[in-house]
Amino acid sequence: MTSGAQRHVFLGIALGALGGLAARLWLPTRIAPYVVDYVAAPLGQIFLRLLFMLAVPVVFSALVGGIAELDLKSLGRIGLKTLGFTVLASSVAVGIGLLLVNVVQPGAGQSDLRALAEKLAQGRAPVAATAVSGATMLIQMIPDNPVKAAATGDMLGLIVFALCVGVALGQVKTTGTQRLAEAISGLFDVSMYLLERVLLLAPVGVGALLFVTTATVGVDVLTAIASYVAVVVGAIAIHLFVSFPLMLRVFAGRGALAFFRAVRLPMQTAFATSSSSATLPVALEAADTELHLPKPIAQFVLTAGASMNQNGTALFEGITVLFLAQLFGVELALSEQAVVMVICILGGIGTAGIPGASLPVIAMILGMVHVPPEGLALIFGVDRLLDMCRTTLNVVGDLVIATCVAAGEEDQRPDEPLTQPT
Repeated sequence: MTSGAQRHVFLGIALGALGGLAARLWLPTRIAPYVVDYVAAPLGQIFLRLLFMLAVPVVFSALVGGIAELDLKSLGRIGLKTLGFTVLASSVAVGIGLLLVNVVQPGAGQSDLRALAEKLAQGRAPVAATAVSGATMLIQMIPDNPVKAAATGDMLGLIVFALCVGVALGQVKTTGTQRLAEAISGLFDVSMYLLERVLLLAPVGVGALLFVTTATVGVDVLTAIASYVAVVVGAIAIHLFVSFPLMLRVFAGRGALAFFRAVRLPMQTAFATSSSSATLPVALEAADTELHLPKPIAQFVLTAGASMNQNGTALFEGITVLFLAQLFGVELALSEQAVVMVICILGGIGTAGIPGASLPVIAMILGMVHVPPEGLALIFGVDRLLDMCRTTLNVVGDLVIATCVAAGEEDQRPDEPLTQPT
């Protein structure tokens, strides 16, 4: 996407956010819901569904094609590097979040806020906790039906199946497998062509999504839990603008300013859609045309990262659990906070890349540390806003890790434009 088109997307974001706020403040209460429900929401959902429509073919074709082009030795090395950088990024993210929430103490002494949480919880269906052990999570990663995994949005299962097909395709050299590889490559090319056309709707689509968010977010609730929101946004900003630039400099030798210029469109799309999966096609295009990463590495790291590198989600989960523990007066020792940290890292790896997918994981952790789950009712009013922020961090984290993994690989492109310090 050209810089002019990216400016149009940014303009759509600004107009959508301001328009939604204006509608909430000045439109009559009987008219505003109609504008949201029958104009802005349909436009935003059409754009979002178009992106989701391309997510499955892009994930499958990109991952199979990328893996098939790598030999097993390279695949093992790249996989280990990806896992190492993912654990590092998620650990730093959760560590920053827990440090800030312990220093600021946003939930301490908030008796009025506790009463508000109990009031909001009345009549609201509780969030179902994710009752998943480590063994169960490992088993569920392997799909019993890959078609069902694709149909139900089980991206982790689809990724595992694509990995298996890609490895086999790279090892079996016959006329049939060559034709299959060409067909999968063609599917990827067609999917990216469709993506380019869908992105022409991005200014309208992201503007409509932001309009809906700002027009419906609970301003009163936002004011009541401003300190909690500030801690989450502050931790995300620190990780985004301090941790990631350090990783880029140390592990890839790249400057942060040039990197962030290259990934503007994925950041904007992630912020508007709150979905790593929906943003994946845009991130793949940016990795190829803006960052100039080796295609097989970018396809492997980004498609896997869309479901397995949710460091923004892990950060959010850790802060939310400790905030609610403070709110209800539940003291968590350092050892218990360490357990929360580990579970958040694992939960971030296993959380689906779709809006609101982290709330069941938080409900599970709250039950483990004996914190009343009705406190989650406070989060519903601002979850969309915070989901937009943490999804942006997730997507940038995927691109940072892909850049770090690609550094030093033999097939690194020689025309890399971002190697010079900025």
